[in-house]
Amino acid sequence: MAATEIDPEKLEAFMGQAVTDMGAVISAPLFVIGERLGLYKAMAGAGPLTSAEVAERAGVAERSVREWLRNQAAGGYVTYDAATDTYELPPEQALALADEESPFYLLGAYELIASLYADEDKIAAAFKSGDGMGWHEHDHRLFHGTERFFRPGYRGHLVAEWIPALDGVEEKLLEGAKVADVGCGHGASTVLMAEAFPHSDFHGFDYHPASIERAREAAADLDNAHFDVATAKDYPGTDYDLVAVFDCLHDMGDPVGASAHIHDSLASDGAWLIVEPFAGDRVEDNLNPVGRVFYGASTVICTPASLDQEVGLALGAQAGQERLTEVITEGGFKEVRRATETPFNLILEARP
Repeated sequence: MAATEIDPEKLEAFMGQAVTDMGAVISAPLFVIGERLGLYKAMAGAGPLTSAEVAERAGVAERSVREWLRNQAAGGYVTYDAATDTYELPPEQALALADEESPFYLLGAYELIASLYADEDKIAAAFKSGDGMGWHEHDHRLFHGTERFFRPGYRGHLVAEWIPALDGVEEKLLEGAKVADVGCGHGASTVLMAEAFPHSDFHGFDYHPASIERAREAAADLDNAHFDVATAKDYPGTDYDLVAVFDCLHDMGDPVGASAHIHDSLASDGAWLIVEPFAGDRVEDNLNPVGRVFYGASTVICTPASLDQEVGLALGAQAGQERLTEVITEGGFKEVRRATETPFNLILEARP
């Protein structure tokens, strides 16, 4: 290092970035606490509040809330008025932090992230061995946090945009169709579709028994949503009008084998809906804030999960359309197209 010429401006810029990241990381538990104790909801729509008023509305201790508010103000999550010593949650932030029905709600992500710190030793061991780490081996908060992280986006886009973007699928669902939701997790996507299309029959499959149990609880009031433990390569049934795979194809050890089984389970005029994290086809396309999040999740969740399974193809969460299309067509599909997209999602439609 002594012989290396250091650019002071570049060093200063990097240190500034590192401090920003440090502030975000150390604030992450405070986001979880803010949600758990109802602090964001206590502030939503209330206008300027003192720390004592926030504490009273949430039923917690003022001194801790005061320090929490100052952290939130420093990060731009709430605003601070020095003249009145009050804090306010702006309506834009409230959509993301206080409204669980909003498609922008993001606090589930922090529960997901918290689980990864509990799994640090296991993840590090997977790095050393190369054997991977199964989804089922993670801290329980990963399963719940993942559901809560993805559900707002599914609620905002799945029925209103993604299904209508598929060729003729919405019409079939309205009339009555047979649908498989493979890798359904806690069943958020399955339940949303079952509620929107009561004449269709939905079957959710996941290899994780605890997730299937939770999905059954979520769908207890629905007669057209059914859940069973099965993998993407052995789930039962044929002649499905639609098979959906939400944000999990890249997690599979053998996505080509899954593609082949999905192909064989579809009706001749059926469709496969593939929702994946948004990504370009080149690494350099994904070196941005969204890509950083997805590469991070891929490093500690998705890639180890795939490596833990047979084949262990390890596509990663930033595979991109070109690589995904290769996997899909290797399974026997003839047509693959990008049906639509969001800043966070890539939505493909495949046909036999």
